[in-house]
Order: sequence, then C-alpha cells, then structure tokens
Amino acid sequence: MCGRFALTAAPEQVGERFAILEKEEFPARYNIAPTQPILVVMSGERQRPGSNLPDRRALLVRWGLTPSWVKDPRDFPLLINARAETAAEKASFKAAMRHRRVLIPASGFYEWHRHSKDSKEASQAYWITPRNGGIVAFAGLMETWSSPDGSEVDTGAILTTHANARIGGVHDRMPVVIKPEDFARWLDCRTQEPRDVADLLSPADDDYFDVIPVSDRVNKVANTGADLQTPVQGAERPHAKPEDPPADPQLSLF
Repeated sequence: MCGRFALTAAPEQVGERFAILEKEEFPARYNIAPTQPILVVMSGERQRPGSNLPDRRALLVRWGLTPSWVKDPRDFPLLINARAETAAEKASFKAAMRHRRVLIPASGFYEWHRHSKDSKEASQAYWITPRNGGIVAFAGLMETWSSPDGSEVDTGAILTTHANARIGGVHDRMPVVIKPEDFARWLDCRTQEPRDVADLLSPADDDYFDVIPVSDRVNKVANTGADLQTPVQGAERPHAKPEDPPADPQLSLF
C-alpha cells in the first residue's frame, strides 16, 4: 500500500537519475496525496542521442488510475494502488501493464502502523526513505481517460507488493521499487510483455529503506512542509517481521 509519498529532489537530480532529456519543472513536495498531480517517467517515441534506447520523458498525471473504458469516473473507485501479483490479469490494469508502464520518482513514502480495533492508541506515522538517500523509482501504471466531450485526463497508479521484513512491522504492503539497471526493461512496452518483467515485481531488500517515526501532522493534506519528515522522540521503531505474502488477492485502494 502507498497512500502518501514525497518528492523533494531538484528537477535536475530527477532528470539525471532517469535520463530525461526535456526537464519538467516542479517544486519540492512533502505530502503528495491521492487525486493530486504526480510526476511519472515514460519511454518516449524518439531515439536517445548516441544510444539505441528510446528517449524518456516526464509528465504530470492525476494520482488515481481511471481505465479508458470507464464511462463516468465519479462512479468508479479511486485506484491509487495496484497489486503487482494480479495487475496483469485485472481488467482495470492489464492494458496498462502491457502498454503503459511508467516509473514514479519519489524521495520516500509514508505509512501508518494501525493498532487493533480494541486499542485506544493512535496510529503511528512513519517516513520510509532510502537508507542511503537519493531518489527511489516506484513501478507505476498510466492510463489516459477520454471524456465524451473529447477532453483527456492522464492518470496513474503505484504498483505494490508484500512488505519486506523491515517494513512488515508497519504494514503488510509496500511500493514496488525498480532498480536503475532495470529502468529500460520496465519501460520497454514494445518488446517486454508483463510476463517478461514479472521478476521485477518483488520487495526491495530488507536494508534498502529506513523507517522513521514522524508526527501525525502528515495525516492532514494541508500540511506540506519539510517538518513532516522530522523524527519524533520517544516513538517506537517497528520490529522487523518475516516476509509473509498476504493471502487476500483483492487489490488495495488505499
């Protein structure tokens, strides 16, 4: 699951990391929420100079995928996440898995450890970011929805998988992370079918992310400052749990 994330790196850093020729300008964002614009990287049509690989381009899409066959988005669930285990077969995602795979740059994501229903303790928020810093690439899907009046809306979703041992102490799901050496293969929808990239849809290594307790200010979308990522004193850090894929095959929406 991934319901909030952040991208605070400079556009130049993002452009270099993802080999984007035409840079997209954007501000640092510390609390990106569903329905807001998110930056995605996709394979372009042109050939990259000095390479046999296609150019990559960045664009902004609405976070919440709407399949092209939906008649009225108001009557359709908000699909911010797609389960990697079933996305290639699900009607909402299978076309995008085959034709419109993207990368979603991020500095990290937020997750909440929710206690049992009987507990009176409030949920604890965590900022989950690469241990060595830098930019992480989430596996994403994109669809363009066309309205009856001809207007178009680009939309996207983040692929999730079962949590690794480090994050399992907070939540049983986590975003799929694509390594830089696998960017080209993931984005290549011309020669790489979903079955050819299925090996990329696994949890990140247990030591890849740091899990940092933060305040509940991140709960409110209106709070957008850098202080959201400030560690809080006295909050318990989660204990690592063994990887244990959940049996429920339903996709997570939030």
